[in-house]
Amino acid sequence: MVETGSLEPVPEICVIFSTVPVLKSQEIARALLDRHLVACVNLMPVRSWYRWKGGFCDDEEHLLVLKTRKEMAETVIRELKALHPYEVPEIIVLPVTGGHLPYLAWVHEETQE
Repeated sequence: MVETGSLEPVPEICVIFSTVPVLKSQEIARALLDRHLVACVNLMPVRSWYRWKGGFCDDEEHLLVLKTRKEMAETVIRELKALHPYEVPEIIVLPVTGGHLPYLAWVHEETQE
């Protein structure tokens, strides 16, 4: 937990972003939730343009926005890589530096160490 100017410590939470094929998104999200690795997953339709192995790609995907404890980020990354069908999946971890304390506490409680 991070100490703030208030009396309440702020749980150390991070957000992980990963784009996945539409047909695999629900399976991956549910697996991470069922294992209590993440507290919440938002699935958003996105259209990704990128270059891969010298060619232009235009894919319909889902962006997974995963909320978990900071100390669990490496475990979530490892599981995402195992579940993900891409050779080089997008997995980006961002720290949460503030927010609604009851929500942050809920994320912390819903995930296992």
